[in-house]
Amino acid sequence: MSAHTSEENIACFSVSADAGPGVLPRILDYFAKRGLVPYYLKSERSGDGLAVEIHVTDMEMAQARYIARCLERIFEIHRVLVSEKRYADVA
Repeated sequence: MSAHTSEENIACFSVSADAGPGVLPRILDYFAKRGLVPYYLKSERSGDGLAVEIHVTDMEMAQARYIARCLERIFEIHRVLVSEKRYADVA
């Protein structure tokens, strides 16, 4: 893992979806297709729902918003929120 600097941006995705067996791979596929590896990934199932948190470093917000719009098209996904942080804000 590389050292982080205060100049580094982190795109933070919060996804709410149905807890289907193929949902998580479909979500991650949108990042993999662009050669992006999440810095942080957490998935938690609660009943029939799935909450997913994904943080990706050095991602432009225009690209993050585009990926969020793509994720919203997945049938099982209910909501996608995206925000931006500087590494210093989360260190």
